[in-house]
Amino acid sequence: FIADRREGIGVCGWILISLSFLLVLITFPISIWACIKVIREYERAVVFRLGRILSKKAKGPGLILILPCTDTFIKVDLRTVTCNIPPQEILTKDAVTTQVDGVVYYRIHSAVSAVANVTDVHLATFLLAQTTLRNILGTQSLAQLLAGREEIAHSIQAILDRATEEWGIKLARVEIKDVRIPVAMQRAMAAEAEAAREARAKIVAAEGEMNASKALKQASMVLAESPAGLQLRYLQTLTTLAAENNSTIVFPLPMNIL
Repeated sequence: FIADRREGIGVCGWILISLSFLLVLITFPISIWACIKVIREYERAVVFRLGRILSKKAKGPGLILILPCTDTFIKVDLRTVTCNIPPQEILTKDAVTTQVDGVVYYRIHSAVSAVANVTDVHLATFLLAQTTLRNILGTQSLAQLLAGREEIAHSIQAILDRATEEWGIKLARVEIKDVRIPVAMQRAMAAEAEAAREARAKIVAAEGEMNASKALKQASMVLAESPAGLQLRYLQTLTTLAAENNSTIVFPLPMNIL
């Protein structure tokens, strides 16, 4: 793009630069305070000399020299920026309306590209993240959206990385904060989950009854081979009932007597 151009500034440009240097020398040392700028550690300065980027790279940190008449500069912050995506109304693949919001963390790794290749790098990144979030989530079902947030966030980050590379942007992290579904859908999902839990509970109870019946069958076969064992089991049951301070003890009678 603009940073790759290598044409010279021409004769008129050199004349203007020479006059600017001469003006600085004439007004020295007063002019030195207007020429020296301080760039912080987390900042870079993109210097324009007669409209062209000087040295094709950003200056700083520290002190930089700016000619008063021919040079201008733009400061670029290299710290990580938090981009909060407001709730988006999204229709999922299975025709469920949801509201999804997220957050994007990014930073500028090339100050020259961020200034020369896009008008407003932060606004462009915000709008692109918002549009990408809507496009990606529109291809997912509600179950995939609720269960695969991490995978969806990684795919959004990969798409944004490729799209913002020429803007000098590096994506650090993308997170989906919250997924809101309608109240009616919440009630339907709750009823479905409750029915599934009741079905699992009935299956577990039936399996327990089956295992208990098998154990009782094996116990009855063992007791049938030893009448004395049945009598001992009967006495053990009476001992258990008496230990609980019961005032009534039921004596079972054999079915043949009845």
